Amino acid sequence: MASGVFYGLVYLPDFQEIDSTTKLDAKTLFDLVKLSFGVVAGTGALVALVMAYRRQRVDEAGAHREAARLHTERFSQAVDKLGSDSPAVRLGGVHALAGLADDAPDDSLRQTCIDVLCAYLQLPFTPDPGDDPAHQEEHHRYLAFRKVRHTILRLIGDHYRRPRGTHRSWQGCDLDLTGVTVDGTMDFSGATFTGGEVNFNNATFSGCVVSFVLATFTGGVVVLSGWVYADGEVTFRGASCTTPQYASELSGSTSSHTSSTTRSPASASSTAETTTAPAASPNRPPYRTSCMVGSSRPGR
Repeated sequence: MASGVFYGLVYLPDFQEIDSTTKLDAKTLFDLVKLSFGVVAGTGALVALVMAYRRQRVDEAGAHREAARLHTERFSQAVDKLGSDSPAVRLGGVHALAGLADDAPDDSLRQTCIDVLCAYLQLPFTPDPGDDPAHQEEHHRYLAFRKVRHTILRLIGDHYRRPRGTHRSWQGCDLDLTGVTVDGTMDFSGATFTGGEVNFNNATFSGCVVSFVLATFTGGVVVLSGWVYADGEVTFRGASCTTPQYASELSGSTSSHTSSTTRSPASASSTAETTTAPAASPNRPPYRTSCMVGSSRPGR
């Protein structure tokens, strides 16, 4: 190959003209040889680089397929645990799914794990039979399975409070809690809602606290419509919205009263005081926040 390059250099038109009038000296020939080998070496290096890049892409694709396959296997095992009759096994399945969401190789697989956890919360469950000694076994079983639901609620809040882009953060993922009975604490304190949708449509808040204290809304959507309160509380104390056109939606009230505070939309950042929900009331208007903080209640 080097000889072919050398031949081409020597018999270029300019060199042919030189050759017809004068002989090439040894130094010139040596320079041509070096140039020929340099061209060959550069071409070889370029080919090797292209081959290495292609090999790397193939290896990365293979690694991703393998990671997805292992994820699918672990996912199936975790989902099977959620269907167990044993509360302890279900708890193991909940933590396994949360771990899978943390380690998911891409966002779509992470969202699938979160969707399953939310779907579990949407499943109907047998209400508490009370502490009557005649129903003691059913009561204990209810408490055990309620622990599973409370663990999911806690894990959702824990992961959503982590900064977006960091390991174990679920910020930006959708949370479909439509029709869920929230009877345990959900803590979104300090979370930043920059994407995704948290949907509490037709949810029931029973003896719980859902906290958006000091949360920041910069594009995420929180849906609160058709919900029912049964001694529950949702608070947005200190929450802020950094989108001016929605800042005026920041509102709050205390206890079961309907007084509210509305900030000026001219401000780029507004802060709500607190929102403690009133007792359940029919015909509550739908409410949807998009970088908007507050809750719907009678009289608004």
